[in-house]
Order: sequence, then C-alpha cells, then structure tokens
Amino acid sequence: MSSVQLKNIVKRFGAFTAVEKTSLTIPDGAFTTLLGPSGCGKTTTLRMIAGLLDPTEGEIVIGGKRVNDVPIHKRNLGLVFQNYALFPHKSVAENVAFGLRYRNVSRADIARRVQDALDLVQLPDVGARYPKALSGGQQQRIALARAIVIEPDVLLLDEPLSALDANLREDMRVELKRIQARIGVTTVFVTHDQSEALAMSDEIVVMSDGRVEQVGAPEDVYNTPASEFVARFLGASNILGGQCVSHGADGAVLEVPVFGQVAVPAAKSPHLTGPGPAKLVIRAEKLLLRAAAPIDGTLTAPAIVEAVDYQGQSVRYFVRAGDETFQAINMIDGRPFAQGAQVHLALRPQDCAALPG
Repeated sequence: MSSVQLKNIVKRFGAFTAVEKTSLTIPDGAFTTLLGPSGCGKTTTLRMIAGLLDPTEGEIVIGGKRVNDVPIHKRNLGLVFQNYALFPHKSVAENVAFGLRYRNVSRADIARRVQDALDLVQLPDVGARYPKALSGGQQQRIALARAIVIEPDVLLLDEPLSALDANLREDMRVELKRIQARIGVTTVFVTHDQSEALAMSDEIVVMSDGRVEQVGAPEDVYNTPASEFVARFLGASNILGGQCVSHGADGAVLEVPVFGQVAVPAAKSPHLTGPGPAKLVIRAEKLLLRAAAPIDGTLTAPAIVEAVDYQGQSVRYFVRAGDETFQAINMIDGRPFAQGAQVHLALRPQDCAALPG
C-alpha cells in the first residue's frame, strides 16, 4: 500500500487549464473517489497519477517517491478503464496474467496468482474462456483481476461501472468495495455518479471546473457541504438565500423566506464566520409533507403540491410555499399527496446546513 500526494498540480492543454493548482493526500489503503460532472478535471487528475499525462506544474508522490519522471510501466499501478480494455484474442487467464509476464514471475507463480485473482473476483472457472463469451459484469471482474494480480501499490479505476445496466452496477459496486477492503489497496475511483461515490468511498473529493470544492467522508460532504455547488451536485437540495442574524459557538441563526428564523447547529454551519448574507441548505429528503401542521419541534409552512414524481418506495414532490418552490422526497406511507393538495412543509433546524451568502 502507498499513499498518493498531489502537490500544487496543474494541467494545461494549450490555453485551457483542465486542473488548477490542486493539492491532495490519499491515505494508505483508502478508497478515495474523485467526483464531479464531465469536464471537471477528475479523469485528467487520475491520468496524471497513472503517468498517462504529465502535469504542467507540481509534483506527484506515490509511496513517498516523486514519480513525475517515472514512466507508467514502472509505477506499479493497477488500472481499470470504462471499456475494460481486455484482449479479445487472449483467454481470460492470459488477460489476467498479462502484467505478470513483464515482471520476471515464474510460470508456476503466474498460474497460482492468476487463479488467486480469479477466486477473489468470484470467477474461478473461466480461465480458459475468452472475453466475448463473458457478460459485461464478468468482463468488469476480469479487468479488475488483471489490475490486482500484479499486487499494485495503487489501484486506479476510471468509471469502471458506467457501461453496466443499473441493477448490475449496484451489485458490482458492492462487490468492488468488498474486494478493495479485502486486499487493502489504496484506490482512486473516478465517477460522476453521486450514489456510487456515497456508497463506496472512505473519502470523496468533489471537483468542479478543475478545482477541488471539498474533501471529506461521504456523510460529511453530504450533510455539511462546503459550497452551493457541492450541495446541489450531491443529492437534491433546496437552497434559500437569507441573512445570518447571529453567530456563535452554538451555531448560527438564519433569517430566510418561508420559514423565518432557523437555528443551525455549529456542526452544520462551520463555513460561516459571522453575521451577513447566508444560504440555508435543506436536503429534499429532510423536508417533510404533512396533512396537518406538526408541533414536534419542527418549523412549518403551508404549501401547495404542484407536481408529483412517483418513484415506487418514495415520491418526489414539487411544492410551492410563498414565492419559493421546493423539492421534497418522502417515503410513501399510504397514498401520496395529489397534485393541488394543500399541505404543510416541515423541517427540523438540526437537519439544515448553512453556507456563506
């Protein structure tokens, strides 16, 4: 296992800057996800770690060693790409063994390690088959086996699940995390899929326009976003502009439309430094619809349901309260509210987060 450090990394393509000055430390054994929309710089960052691209500025350090000038084949990295890149004319066993044949490994050790890798990805009996005879999920596992069989210092995964259908993606993300946890290899995973990032990661690096917006554990990034971009990109959020009217050790009080004064605890308002313009972040699943006004310590406001998006176990409502439109995602208990229904919105202040305005 090796840590990965990026020190003031910059990548330019002509006049275009794909990655701004970025510094980041990925700990030994961590599953770290680079998350963001297309064009945010996450894949460019991964390719610089891999040695497929040279940084314009800055240093890349793996296991305490600067690797800027070390070619890709000498970095001892495992790579899995979106299209798997399996050799169609080679058997599964030959595909998995490919990296070992360039490492002075004996024939007997190659056979043993290939079988161990196939066992690990739960495909022990497919060594003699060819990639075209495998399903997409099986090909993904073979690509992973080929990457881990060399016992890499770092495993790099570039959207490896994006070619799979929705149900298989969910199964494979559980399997991929299981394998990573078992072998303990430092892993950098690139995705634009927030659910993958939240489900699989020890740490999430949210990127936008070539910059790092926030780094933290999934629950921290989700519940306490550092910027409006993070709040909107991860999950569905309602963001109300207002004023921070008081700020202290216990938290902040924001004055916002519809709900009036909302007391946000300090743990959910670490990015506020004092009174002034502020924004209240309300996650859609924390905003509840009720037929009658709740009285259990919640803040409430009358509203009208404008649209209903039925999703099976849950329903997403679009509701209007005053001059504001909100999204609310609620589990279904009985029948959903109908379009046009008069309801009460309810939220708990401790479920909100606050950002500078």
